Amino acid sequence: MSEKIPIAVLGVGEHGKKHARELIQVKGAELVGVYDLRPGRAQEIAAELGVRAFQSLDEALGAVRAVTVVIPTTDHAAVARQAFARGVDVLLEKPITRTLDEATELIELAERGGRILQVGHLERFNPGVAAARAATTRPMFFEIHRMGVFSPRSLDVDVVFDLMIHDLDLVLWMVDSPWKDVRAVGLPVLSNKVDIANARVEFQNGAVANLTASRVSTEKIRKFRYFQPNEYFSIDFTRRDATLIRVDRNGPTPQIAFQKLTGPPQEPLRAELEAFVESVRTRSQPLVGGREGKQALALAEEVMNCIEQHAALVNVQLGRSVGQSGES
Repeated sequence: MSEKIPIAVLGVGEHGKKHARELIQVKGAELVGVYDLRPGRAQEIAAELGVRAFQSLDEALGAVRAVTVVIPTTDHAAVARQAFARGVDVLLEKPITRTLDEATELIELAERGGRILQVGHLERFNPGVAAARAATTRPMFFEIHRMGVFSPRSLDVDVVFDLMIHDLDLVLWMVDSPWKDVRAVGLPVLSNKVDIANARVEFQNGAVANLTASRVSTEKIRKFRYFQPNEYFSIDFTRRDATLIRVDRNGPTPQIAFQKLTGPPQEPLRAELEAFVESVRTRSQPLVGGREGKQALALAEEVMNCIEQHAALVNVQLGRSVGQSGES
């Protein structure tokens, strides 16, 4: 086996802890340690996994070849800049950065320095998503619902950047066409951020996507359905498979045919981290690089701009600062 890639996790909150625990299992990686602004939290997860608890960001960057950055979006650009300056490759959790200007800067820094920049759009690594996309030829209409119960974790970020951005990325990946029109509405319900949002996105090739994201539902719902000529796809994110429905005209009378689509069984976060480590090892472009992350952020920003225009029209106060996405 080739030499393992020394790697650290920066930020070990709820999701960062998952990164660290999965990286221990990634064969091509050596989890050297973790870093968090809260030393006690870093020491706790470091002790659990038998790795180092770094005392500073500088110490962490000096000990590894790659990092996964699982911190508030506010600080993504600053941390990635430092990592690139030290010759360290970076996986940034989504959204890529707070602003599009920051995203552009990181993309340019990575390209100029020959660094790997991957963005954590996790759903691309779901086996059901991958299997459905492999069978997709001309998607024309999407109907998507991503809904969850309210969590205090979400108090500082609009639902567009917290939940909807997952599906915006998937639609962009599948349609592979620039968008030409966006309409959206959204409301704060239990916070001063947008807690429920609906968007209609029309693409230059004629495809249309209707997306609803909510964190004030009474149950968790993940429905990703789309249609292309003569075929209907339904992705189950939990079962990690998809169903393709079409009319079978081979018999004496047309019949509805159901085909289960499955990919290699894999845990999406593990697959995402394995892909990142492989990109670091081979210096190959990641599936979700900086440009893909920026594209998803740009569409999410357009959705939020439409929501803000509607909110102003109906005199609803929103808590987002203009030109800023992600956590406060």
